[in-house]
Amino acid sequence: MNCLLGIDIGTSGTKTVLFDENGTPLASSTVEYPLYQPQNGWAEQDPDDWYRASVQTIRTVIETSGVSPESIKGIGLSGQMHGLVMLDASGTVLRKSILWCDGRTTEECAEITETIGAERLIELTANPALPGFTAGKILWVRKHEPELYAKCAHILLPKDYIRYKLTGVFATEVSDASGMNLLDVKNRCWSEEVVSKLSIDPSWLPKVYESPEVTGYVTEEIAALTGLCAGTPVVGGAGDNAAAAVGTGVVEDGKAFTTIGTSGVVFAHTSNMVIDPKGRVHTFCCAVPGCWHVMGVTQSAGLSLSWFRNNFCTAEMETAKQMGVDPYYLMDKEAANVPIGANKLLFLPYLMGERTPHLDANCRGVFFGLSAIHTKRDMIRAVMEGVSYSLRDCMEVLKEMGVVSNEMLACGGGGTSPLWRQMLADLYGCPVKTVASKEGPALGVAILAGVGCGLYPSVEEACRKVIRTNEPQLPDLCAHEAYEHFYAVYRSLYPALKDSYKALASL
Repeated sequence: MNCLLGIDIGTSGTKTVLFDENGTPLASSTVEYPLYQPQNGWAEQDPDDWYRASVQTIRTVIETSGVSPESIKGIGLSGQMHGLVMLDASGTVLRKSILWCDGRTTEECAEITETIGAERLIELTANPALPGFTAGKILWVRKHEPELYAKCAHILLPKDYIRYKLTGVFATEVSDASGMNLLDVKNRCWSEEVVSKLSIDPSWLPKVYESPEVTGYVTEEIAALTGLCAGTPVVGGAGDNAAAAVGTGVVEDGKAFTTIGTSGVVFAHTSNMVIDPKGRVHTFCCAVPGCWHVMGVTQSAGLSLSWFRNNFCTAEMETAKQMGVDPYYLMDKEAANVPIGANKLLFLPYLMGERTPHLDANCRGVFFGLSAIHTKRDMIRAVMEGVSYSLRDCMEVLKEMGVVSNEMLACGGGGTSPLWRQMLADLYGCPVKTVASKEGPALGVAILAGVGCGLYPSVEEACRKVIRTNEPQLPDLCAHEAYEHFYAVYRSLYPALKDSYKALASL
């Protein structure tokens, strides 16, 4: 039996899944790790936490599956995007990784925009300078930690640090590199102009591959630690959203997905490169060679609901533990008993600033309309609806760009909620379905590994063979009309609060 390994280095934990060549999961293991927030709006993790989690989960899936390591033909890597990993000349991590949701680099983004020019930056990298992206983080370290910066010899993204630990190779691939503000997205290579003008040493940047290409091979040391066979190929893999696209079969024009993970994404495949001149959505290289995707991002999707759970739902968490169910299952039940509009309560899910469509690191979360009538279940519903409104914002920008999708899939933790999927179907006004597999990014990069090692002829043909979907949830016309009124109020709130957000941030 031929098998493939998918490793997904997420923000909350690393998940490793072993699949057969038909995409059937044989074993899975997840290890969580902490998120550090030394200041308001900052977010960091220790790259060696990712490494320890990767080693542990690989070893666990091999041991529990009973599969011979020789049958594992390839490994794919997925991961949270944009995080800055800095290594010295010996390959030692110099500081905690500054993550995708970290908002400290507003000044550095302004410096990048001024240095390159706003229009020229979008022309070259297909995106504006954003606090979440990697280039601003590099400049922040140079400005605030010059002694550490002077020791830097390598810059990697989160999943690419795991690649280095598995293979000893410094490499990345086009989908993840697209989110650094350093890649020439049209030509799928580092932008010499941007790198030079920002005075970043080009030798620090890893070689760029296409997602299904083999980038290196498992070392003897890692084989001994994990149970893998030395020499097992490791392909480029993909950033988490590009990997999720492969794992849901969104690899052809007309297909899209919405993911509700820690962040939220509306992602559409395109074989033609299109750019939003306002920079509200991202155009990145996708995991299909020669193609791109357009992606709107809301920073705090599932993060908003997990924040509410952790701080206000102790009773639900305790009850869920006694019942042997997920706390979100009970929270869903509570929210389902609240009418559309949460009894006139709205939530702005800007806990970590916002990307699409506002591009504002200063904005923060808001409950609007809160009154004595409201209960916790109203607030749960308002959080879920607020995230859904933010995803609708993303969809509206894609429509403006002419990227129209006739097939929408839902994935991520929030995508498992029938209530949340129905909200999306009603707000989008189109059917929303799920894939039969729940493994998303891990399956996506396992498919890429299968292409890289020759089990499948192409990414598209692999997805046609492996991906199966469930029956869609259809939009309710009456619900759609009801949501439209609340969505209109939601859209009016950010413009009204924009100056106040800025003033609050300056205090």
